[in-house]
Amino acid sequence: MTREEQQAIIALIKQQVVPAIGCTEPIAVALCVAKATQLLGQTPEKIEVRLSANILKNAMGVGIPGTGMIGLPIAIALGALIGKPECELEVLCDCNKQAVERGKQYIAENRIHISLEENDPDKLYVNALVTADGHEAEARIKTHHTHFVLLRKDAEMLSNDDKPACQCNSQQGREGPELTLRKVYDFATETDVEDIRFILEAKRLNEAAAMSGLKENYGHQLGKTMCSPLGRGIMGDSIFSKVLSVTSCACDARMAGAMVPVMSNSGSGNQGICATMPVVVFAEENHNTEEETIRALIISNLTAIYIKQTLGALSALCGCVVASTGSSCGITYLMGGTYEQISYSVKNMIANLTGMICDGAKPSCALKLTSGVSTAMLSAMLAMQHKYVSSQEGIIDDDVDKSIHNLTAIGSRGMDETDRFVLDIMTHKTNKNKPVGGIKRAHT
Repeated sequence: MTREEQQAIIALIKQQVVPAIGCTEPIAVALCVAKATQLLGQTPEKIEVRLSANILKNAMGVGIPGTGMIGLPIAIALGALIGKPECELEVLCDCNKQAVERGKQYIAENRIHISLEENDPDKLYVNALVTADGHEAEARIKTHHTHFVLLRKDAEMLSNDDKPACQCNSQQGREGPELTLRKVYDFATETDVEDIRFILEAKRLNEAAAMSGLKENYGHQLGKTMCSPLGRGIMGDSIFSKVLSVTSCACDARMAGAMVPVMSNSGSGNQGICATMPVVVFAEENHNTEEETIRALIISNLTAIYIKQTLGALSALCGCVVASTGSSCGITYLMGGTYEQISYSVKNMIANLTGMICDGAKPSCALKLTSGVSTAMLSAMLAMQHKYVSSQEGIIDDDVDKSIHNLTAIGSRGMDETDRFVLDIMTHKTNKNKPVGGIKRAHT
């Protein structure tokens, strides 16, 4: 691999592995509103937000950091009132009790209107139109959570790079060099370790999030339950149980809206947690060296980025399928696995988890992450024994990259109808505490 290729991949990782506070979908909406408000130059009298179905789905049931509240209205209000667009996915870093009270009042004044955008095929779409004193400003995010494609103040178009998205979604998320699993492995194992040491920041941030989840009673407390006497009595004190509990603790905290940053992957904090914490815990328990840990974290995170290149930033497929496939590769490497054995672990993961639906970001995501990570451990164990699902079974191909593309084709195109059904169910439930209601359909 040439030095130029290595530098391009390093740039890609640094672009896709970034800190984030809160679930990235409502935070992307807050970011878009904050940017539009900045262009307007004053607090909006009214905010109109149009969202793709996947953004809406992932923003309905998740806690917003520092608020004790769930869903889009408070994220939108805070984006307008205290959002710092220059901080990107940490846009609500200045959130405090006073800001939350102002946000609640803003919501009560019926200033916020949310609608579903159906005409743009991009699965990651946020458009914020803000108005005040006869002026208006508009900001639009597409394809990636921080990618502004349109900025406008009144009649002046400040920037417009909004291009039609591919209907099949196969190119969404494609950034930087085109990867293969072999290229991921070669980069992670051959690059000077000092050039990739930065990945340890993901370890630091996500370990802190896990500690927060262990200290407090967040979400469904899955991580704490596995650490409890009941959990230890059933699961023991094995490497397996520690990998699951620590990963779950971090997700518990994040999904409940803890005001702690995590290192995300491909626009998702949960994917960042899932690609990082299983590798970190296994490395510690297995007494791997720091260099081995760094290289395993690169394998895990870069594998997730590779899969997302063709899956897209958002899809009907749960992101833990992608991230836990990455962590299985990293764990296989830490076990002493070769490239061949890592490819076996990928095939085992795809054979098992393909089809797990995404029904939005919410506290119960910790359950899905735990399912993904437990499968990652099992897949790695089988791979080390040269046991793997063959091309005679299901969607697995002899070529591991073709197997990956089969997974992403199912997730991005094959499950489109599933995506619509899931959103319809979520927006028509009759529960009393429904977080978002009255979603209108936008036709532009």
